[in-house]
Amino acid sequence: MRRKIHKIPERLERVRIDTVAAEGKCVVRTDEGVIFVDNPTGGPGVAPGDVVDLRITNRKKQYREAVAEQVHEWSTVRTEPFCEHFGTCGGCKWQHIEYAEQLNFKHQQVVDHLTRIGKVDLPPIRPILAAHPTQYYRNKLEFTCAEGRWMTQAEVRTDAPLDPRAVGFHVPGRFDKVLPIRHCYLQPDPSNAIRKAITDYVFEHDLTLYNLKLHTGFLRTLIIRTADTTQQVMVTLQVAQDNPELRDGLLRHLMQQFPQITSLNYILNTKKNDSYQDQQVINWGGKPYIEERMETGGNFPPLTFRIGPKSFYQTNAEQAHNLYKVARDWAGLTGNERVYDLYTGTGTIALFVARQAREVIGVEYVEASVADARINAEVNGITNANFFAGDMRNILTDSFFEEHGRPDVVITDPPRAGMDEAVTRQLLKSAPERIVYVSCNTATQARDLGILDEGYRIADVQPVDMFPHTHHVENVALLVKK
Repeated sequence: MRRKIHKIPERLERVRIDTVAAEGKCVVRTDEGVIFVDNPTGGPGVAPGDVVDLRITNRKKQYREAVAEQVHEWSTVRTEPFCEHFGTCGGCKWQHIEYAEQLNFKHQQVVDHLTRIGKVDLPPIRPILAAHPTQYYRNKLEFTCAEGRWMTQAEVRTDAPLDPRAVGFHVPGRFDKVLPIRHCYLQPDPSNAIRKAITDYVFEHDLTLYNLKLHTGFLRTLIIRTADTTQQVMVTLQVAQDNPELRDGLLRHLMQQFPQITSLNYILNTKKNDSYQDQQVINWGGKPYIEERMETGGNFPPLTFRIGPKSFYQTNAEQAHNLYKVARDWAGLTGNERVYDLYTGTGTIALFVARQAREVIGVEYVEASVADARINAEVNGITNANFFAGDMRNILTDSFFEEHGRPDVVITDPPRAGMDEAVTRQLLKSAPERIVYVSCNTATQARDLGILDEGYRIADVQPVDMFPHTHHVENVALLVKK
């Protein structure tokens, strides 16, 4: 006899949202399994505790996906979103949730990943370090300048012709649609004023913006970097056409309107994508870099970091300083240690700990970042830090350790993909006394900690909130040799 198949309904009415999961989606647990609930563009967003009607959008073997169509009861953890673009813009997706509750969800995410994926013994996990401030905390934003403006439902229904040009952020899931931003709460002044001035100039002078489908048009992207401690400002424009008259007119206008811009640059990019790490940056006005300082008012002389248009620097500088202090404290340095800083980037952590170590060796894949790290070491008069560029798997070999010495302490801050297993195994083989693992993805961190458990125990864990009103969380784990 054929078994009776119970059809799962396409809609579920009045179900309560339980919690949040990785990547910021909400979770509903039912007798038929877990449902991950996403926030559709233009919707109010769902929060744990909401009672909603769901529409199933996708079915997988072990779970389903859905969107909320109607909210019947609002959760007590909700708060009023502060941005008019909430629900359409792809950023700050948690601003409708009280900040204290955001921290609770992020802390639980760290616990869940380390226990369920890593399956390692854990000490009590410290309370998450909250961010201050929670608005205007970013020092870098990149805006798309495109002929592909996102239209609201009211605009779609109107018969009046609408200009398709926009300067703003991509709408989630739509590479060709850009939401024009009136005010953004992520970056401090003069970011909003600069973006508005460029938008006004585009319409006043009838500049063409890049068409992401046809690959035509002049202006592609606007990148703004700000330095909190020095008040320096960098603006970089990416253009798709070599038109000096249009380019210089816009750049001259910016320099006249904003004398506080200390670095003005442009990139001629004729590729079909906006990535510019492989493109030449032309410094049009001011210096080709800005400077940020750390350790001001501390026990050590301030550290100065030069940041170029391509440089990686933590986008929340104040909270990054707090994270680095945790990493340095947990490294337990006495002045006699050889420290390896893996995935060193522009050498920020390496130089941050160098004054308390005998020697620091930084390793990074991107050669341009290593060049920045060497410059930053020279600027700060640090002579006990050496930097090497190349694939981590190819550099961390027995011969490299024989030539440069085995590490006493390793600080590793890999990208979201985590460490390659070969690198993780090599750390086990090199056997430093301590490993400080900084991560922006606790799922891959947990996977790597599961491997390192063969030789190390986790002695301490400190989550850090670097990006308020998002689901992202950083985490620092201290590993001590068994």
